[in-house]
Amino acid sequence: MKPPLHILYLEDDPKDAELIQARLETEGVACQATRVETEVAFCASLEQGGFDLILADYTLPSFDGMSALKLAVEKRPEVPFIFVSGTLDEEVAIEALKLGATDYVFKTRLSRIVPSLQRALRDGQERAERKRTEEALRRSEAYLAEAQRLSHTGSFGWDVPSGTMYWSQETFRIFEYEPPTLPDVERVLQRTHPEDRPLVRRVIDFASQERKGFDLEHRLLMPAGSVKHLRVVAHLASNGHEFVGAVTDVTESKRAQEALRTSQAELAHVSRVMTMGELAASIAHEVNQPLSGIVANGNACIRWLAGARPNLEEAREAAQRIVRDGKRAAEVIARIRALTRKAAPEMERLDLNETIKQVVVLTQGEMRKNRVAFRTDLLGDLPPVLGDRIQLQQLVLNLFMNGIEAMSGVGDRPRELAVTTQNGETDQVLVTVRDSGVGLDPQSREHIFDAFYTTKPRGMGMGLSISQSIVQSHGGRLWARANDGPGATFQFTVPKHT
Repeated sequence: MKPPLHILYLEDDPKDAELIQARLETEGVACQATRVETEVAFCASLEQGGFDLILADYTLPSFDGMSALKLAVEKRPEVPFIFVSGTLDEEVAIEALKLGATDYVFKTRLSRIVPSLQRALRDGQERAERKRTEEALRRSEAYLAEAQRLSHTGSFGWDVPSGTMYWSQETFRIFEYEPPTLPDVERVLQRTHPEDRPLVRRVIDFASQERKGFDLEHRLLMPAGSVKHLRVVAHLASNGHEFVGAVTDVTESKRAQEALRTSQAELAHVSRVMTMGELAASIAHEVNQPLSGIVANGNACIRWLAGARPNLEEAREAAQRIVRDGKRAAEVIARIRALTRKAAPEMERLDLNETIKQVVVLTQGEMRKNRVAFRTDLLGDLPPVLGDRIQLQQLVLNLFMNGIEAMSGVGDRPRELAVTTQNGETDQVLVTVRDSGVGLDPQSREHIFDAFYTTKPRGMGMGLSISQSIVQSHGGRLWARANDGPGATFQFTVPKHT
């Protein structure tokens, strides 16, 4: 059952009001009518609200219908307003409709009251729906504008045949043009950084000719001299000639990435120095051996030369051994300095086998100290890789030290560490480091690459996390698995140099 219709009725004659209500109820329209006849009462009812329809006489002793219409349109524009009068002429009725009245009915033709009322209610519902839709649209546009502002992402349209562009407010803000400015390709290029302008021009030409979407990053050089980094993504609309896309200011993201890379580089450097500290005793032994040889051979050389009949051949051989041992010591020191130096990453063509061998020199003393049997199986014709020498040496060093540490608590069981290189999938080189240590705890295996996660009593939990970052920055992958027997295997890939 429908709820009754609530009607506000401006009428000074109670009999007319009763007649209208009776007519409506006879036609099956349940209603509750509130009759008022003064401006004060009418305004109070408007303020209170709760009415579905307003009926009004045109002429009243102390008030008039046209004034009532103006008040209703101002305060309750969503409520239909119908004049019901016996004194309304055609011209006044038309004027009333222009001012916002929904309809008018003469008291002498009350048969029209129900159809008029039904139409007025339909119109009112449609107006209310339009208002809700418009309000939702305004709210949606406001949310979209705020979302674009917060995410630094503007939208645009580009009609290729006409060259016309349409920018959102945020796009204007990103390019630092005032909204009255008509955007076009030339204004985009005008703001584009001179070094990136040829690239942007090629992308625009290709998109307009081939009608294909694009995704590119480039820089803007603003009038004040600042530089912005943008990512622009667009696809072709269904009409086949207009691109719709988004432009995102990624300057802050770029800065954050650069800061992160700097922090990672700093952390990696600290980690390398700490690792060298752990290896200090072993490295000292590696340096002391050739230094001891230099001293011994120097003394021998002096003796061969100091004799009554100097033995020049023996002295020459002793001197050659001095040179050999000096080079050996210098090589170890040079590798230590290279690994601990602080430098920006430098991608170059590398022999990964040679890179691994250089790490072996630094760790062989540590392996002997921990009674680790070391084995290499390096592919002879291994393709070169593209990488940073210091970072890849740190990666291999971390894996070696991780394996040595894992084998420190296995008692008298054989301790074996093996490194192999081979061709990986497609354009990758695969490196495998296998140990016979305590293996991987199933509960911790998922977290071993997390920063600050460690199972070692004095560990920082950064070695494998840094290793993961190094591999990812090279476009490769690092993973670990438990061996069928004792120990664990770590493997990583690095792209081949093409």
